[in-house]
Amino acid sequence: MGKKLILLLIAVAVFSCGCSKEEQESLVLVKGNAAADTTSLSQGQAETISDFYIGKYEVTQKEWTDVMGNNPSGFQGETLPVETVSWYDAIEYCNKRSEKEGLTPYYSIDKSNKDPENVSEFDDIKWTISVNEGANGYRLPTEAEWQYAAGGGMESKQYTYSGGNNEEETTWYFRNSGKEFLTGDWEWTRIENNRNSTHPVGSKKPNELGLYDMSGNVREWCFNWYQDLLIGSGNYRVWKGGGWLGDKTSCQISYRGKYEANGKGPDMGLRVCRSIYEK
Repeated sequence: MGKKLILLLIAVAVFSCGCSKEEQESLVLVKGNAAADTTSLSQGQAETISDFYIGKYEVTQKEWTDVMGNNPSGFQGETLPVETVSWYDAIEYCNKRSEKEGLTPYYSIDKSNKDPENVSEFDDIKWTISVNEGANGYRLPTEAEWQYAAGGGMESKQYTYSGGNNEEETTWYFRNSGKEFLTGDWEWTRIENNRNSTHPVGSKKPNELGLYDMSGNVREWCFNWYQDLLIGSGNYRVWKGGGWLGDKTSCQISYRGKYEANGKGPDMGLRVCRSIYEK
């Protein structure tokens, strides 16, 4: 048995000891790649991806409420993805869920000092967020991790959407997320009258790793700044995956979305990750 495989098995065993069976089943192991396909990202070059765990589903309203004690979602339902959450809300959720499960919070949150790297004129929050290296708690995926996992990781079949090339099998977006299938151009009045909304997580086909809804349903926050992954500042944070309110193009694995960190929308949610550290 190779040394790398042995180390991975040890890491999995250590990780599993700190999780209940239910918690383990909610996360999927993504095996890393030294030259992952992240060429659609702003720097346009391959990036090393280490092994990590990512949520099998988008964070549900039940999971959010159990941790945060509130439910900001416009479409109510325990198995629906939580939505109308900002990037800051997502960061707080990660830390509070970590604390609730006896894990070390991944982020340090300084609400007193404005983040000098945040140059947005529309963000009135600008908390300073730093990473606690080596922490085993929940966190947001990086853009590269998200794209790698959505694309199937080492099992990738190079699909356009996460799980296939047919958006109707894999994706909730504005044409199919309401009472009837919409044709023609995007128009808010038609979408509203069609009662478009989010759908219970896991309702569509999973991808090669068994991950659901990485295309469509709700847009998912990533940790990175949007402008340039090589520059640690910006106006926007990255979102990936598209949602029920957008067109299929924004649901493609390669699509890069952006939003102010304090922005909230009825199709804005999250998926959590956890790092794996060698012992």
